[in-house]
Amino acid sequence: MYNPYQYWNASYAYPASNYYRGLQNHYYSPYQSPYYPRITIQDFGPYPYVLNIDEATKQNDTFRTALWTGEHLQVTLMSIPVGGDIGLEIHPDTDQFLRLEAGQGLVMMGDSPNNLDFRQQVYDDYAILIPAGTWHNVVNMGNQPLKLYSIYAPPHHPFGTVHKTQQDAIDAEEGN
Repeated sequence: MYNPYQYWNASYAYPASNYYRGLQNHYYSPYQSPYYPRITIQDFGPYPYVLNIDEATKQNDTFRTALWTGEHLQVTLMSIPVGGDIGLEIHPDTDQFLRLEAGQGLVMMGDSPNNLDFRQQVYDDYAILIPAGTWHNVVNMGNQPLKLYSIYAPPHHPFGTVHKTQQDAIDAEEGN
């Protein structure tokens, strides 16, 4: 006859009461509490930092905010309004990774500003990889703000960068 308790140190699969004992890697964070629904969005670099980047990206309402700036890497959050774009640009010495968390858009890339021969529709959860020296732009083609984060290697913007609007970003680049 079968006796499940015949061994003193038996370990049983679900639904044994000690099933979750070894899986306690969760900690309670104020970011997940209904009392603290917003993630603090500021530049936390170059110190170690962990966050739910999906939620932080979706909560960001600024055109561009640096989230983490280190010596060799930078993460920025962006929110592009309906019909807006990130602006045609090139980073001669910086590779760039973009990931869309909400919305849809059109990516255009090429070897000159007048020859953007690479065009691709992008949606939630799409990644865009932009080699250094490539002209590029992303246009919001949807009916909601385009939420994305960008990783630059090496960093491209100064520590603590916050541009509320695209015009603020243009003024900062021109030194106004």
